[in-house]
Amino acid sequence: MSTSDPRPVDRDDVDGIAMALPEVTRGGTAERPSYDVNGKSFVHWREPRKDAVDPDTGERMDDVICVTVPGEDDKQSILQLGEPWFTTPHFDGYPAVLVRERDLGRLDYLELAEIITDAWATKAPKKLVKQHLG
Repeated sequence: MSTSDPRPVDRDDVDGIAMALPEVTRGGTAERPSYDVNGKSFVHWREPRKDAVDPDTGERMDDVICVTVPGEDDKQSILQLGEPWFTTPHFDGYPAVLVRERDLGRLDYLELAEIITDAWATKAPKKLVKQHLG
């Protein structure tokens, strides 16, 4: 995707960004993929859980994507960007942010690419990160 493409970001963009990073493997299922490096997940679609309920319907959200972040400061910085990023009490103290697949189109491609690349860098071997990012 061109960074000037007006098309909304979608799950294919998540896949493209993650799979373009070195040594990434895709796991999980077609519906709920997981992206791993060095055997560690850095982006994955969650199963519906009682901690993530749609405020409009009261139903468990079935499209939540969990993205690892480097640490609490990064988490708070992303959450301060506002919606569509969010967290739940289940993730208190855990370095991750959440976004719904249905809301990906509200994100900027470059913002999403940066956040996914940072997620990858938290799980990839340091030498690989240095080779890829400098």
